[in-house]
Amino acid sequence: MEYREFLDLIYRRYSANIKLSLDRIVELAAELGSPQNKLSGFHVGGTNGKGSVCATLEALCLAHGFSTGLNTSPHLINYKERFRIDGKEPEIQTLLDLFLQYQPLFDKYQASFFEISTALAFIQFAQKPVDVSIFEVGLGGRLDATNVFTPEVAAITTIGLDHIKTLGNSVKLIAAEKAGIIKSGISLVLGKIVPPALDVILQVAEQKKVPTYRYGVDIIGKSQASDIGGITFDFAFRDHQFKGLHANLLGDHQVTNISTALACFILYSQIKGFEVKEEAVRHAIDHINWRGRMQVLSSKPPIILDGAHNMEGMKALVDTLDRVFPNVKPRFMISILADKDFSGMIELICSRASHVYVAKNQSDRAATVEDLVSEIGKYPVKVSSAPSVAEAYEMARRDMRDDDVLVCGGSLFTVGEVLNHLFEK
Repeated sequence: MEYREFLDLIYRRYSANIKLSLDRIVELAAELGSPQNKLSGFHVGGTNGKGSVCATLEALCLAHGFSTGLNTSPHLINYKERFRIDGKEPEIQTLLDLFLQYQPLFDKYQASFFEISTALAFIQFAQKPVDVSIFEVGLGGRLDATNVFTPEVAAITTIGLDHIKTLGNSVKLIAAEKAGIIKSGISLVLGKIVPPALDVILQVAEQKKVPTYRYGVDIIGKSQASDIGGITFDFAFRDHQFKGLHANLLGDHQVTNISTALACFILYSQIKGFEVKEEAVRHAIDHINWRGRMQVLSSKPPIILDGAHNMEGMKALVDTLDRVFPNVKPRFMISILADKDFSGMIELICSRASHVYVAKNQSDRAATVEDLVSEIGKYPVKVSSAPSVAEAYEMARRDMRDDDVLVCGGSLFTVGEVLNHLFEK
């Protein structure tokens, strides 16, 4: 089986098998020998920031000498990005062979695309075996396939309005779904979560008698500086204090994410009985491997790629631009999904932009160019369009002056297409 054939099969045949229940993954995992029960580590949910927390945890574990398995979603360019073992993606042939080996079971249980991906992560991490496994929740939490894994530490990063058709149309309903990863006796770390979502989560945590640690209360991260090279901040949690930490991720929101990850790692160290080493921490957070999230493609002139795809993420992006480039009105190249609040996102973008370039990415959920142009037309901002994300990127790049800033994004699909275009060049 070739890679393209595999992709066509797994998307066409298995994507329609979505069922909001854990029954199938529980039965499938049991027939696989319950590989998830051989794993220990972290389970991270939330609306935004969970991928950054997972990538930070991977860096911290590797810097302390542990072998790691990281499972995230979605992928930007290649399916194998969803899995990293010791910081490296597997060979695609390894994934194809595993899929073919277990395909009869996937068919038997009519597993969905995401259930198959989660099962492949369980199998790979158990076969290695890795010391620490890190799982990012795919959607929600309560009924997410990753929720059959029991971690030593769980984290919920933020709660916002996203995936409302599946999770619910209120912050309280979404919080209840995210809180589904809370398990009795398992330490819980909370990022920057505000009422009423916080109230829902704390109520579940109390019912399950879970030790809970909150950013801004138990965990302190204080930004000191932010520029195109990253962020500098102070951190404190329990008896650990680190001054002047520098991270290679951009944006003050990453202070929250990295601090959340650090607190998770410190709790894990206390459960497992090893020492957190300051030198290893400093090295780790300055070498976090996480593409497409305030990723600097070029510093002269600045070109930034970011996957912000909802209002909370877009606000974090705009706030970062205000701080790092206070006197510049950037150019934006965007393609946004139609089922997101693209009107609100465009309003935020146009409050900051000098020129917006639009295209329709290859997702069947993408908003049309006409709809995006019409929405941007409500604001006093130049707008241009192109037939593809790659062409819109090149158009914006050609228009840039030396003192310009270009920001590309609006969707992780858009980010992936930009990266793929640059890779092919």
